[in-house]
Amino acid sequence: MSGSQMRPAAHSLVPTDTTEDVRTRGAGVSRQVAVLPVGSFEQHGRFLPLATDTLVACAIAREIAAAHPVHLLPPVTISCSHEHAAWPGTVSISSVTLHAVIRDIAASLRRSGVDALVLVNGHGGNYVLGNVVQESSARGERMALFPAPEDWEAARVRAGVETSLLTDMHAGEIETSILLHAHPELIRPGYETSDFLADDRRHLLTLGMSAYTDSGVIGRPSLGSAEKGKGLLASLADSFGAYVSLLTSADDSVADTDDA
Repeated sequence: MSGSQMRPAAHSLVPTDTTEDVRTRGAGVSRQVAVLPVGSFEQHGRFLPLATDTLVACAIAREIAAAHPVHLLPPVTISCSHEHAAWPGTVSISSVTLHAVIRDIAASLRRSGVDALVLVNGHGGNYVLGNVVQESSARGERMALFPAPEDWEAARVRAGVETSLLTDMHAGEIETSILLHAHPELIRPGYETSDFLADDRRHLLTLGMSAYTDSGVIGRPSLGSAEKGKGLLASLADSFGAYVSLLTSADDSVADTDDA
């Protein structure tokens, strides 16, 4: 059964599979791969919702599930947004808590017969997710973090995104484009006139976002478009194929997945 037959409704953040759907899909693959969107609840300027990173992670995960036979999970909606604490509405949990949540989810999945997990991260501040994957892999568990910077760069080029990944830091061209495609009804007026650049952010972890931007925006949202958002998601879904191949292979070699 194809992933497209199992995907949730277009704008649903919660998958609608039954346990039999999961059982049927698992019977047709050598190893089941679960996909967990990890977002955040933090400011994204005046025009994007606090849930933007969660919406982006879910949009990527839905596109993946439409193209690959994966077990799509509901999102983690609050994560490590401490650098955005100066803005009302932002909520964070500690990195220790997020680490524990991911480990518990992975262990629960393994008990139910799903032993490979991909974290689809929508928030750049979730640095601890890299450590979770690193430690899990060292224990012999199958886990990956997606998208990698290389996946984002390939998607940026393919979709015609003009802003570099350095400049497009927060509420910029990429996030605005994905929401214009996936959730246009959630975008408020003002993204067309909210561009702000701050490429030198070397003290961000010490000073927080408020030291670099008054609006909360760092990037060029005015360049965003639904067409670019569609292209970004399509490219990321294609890139995900290499992760499926790696996590379902009999060994841990990446030699056959680099060109997937």
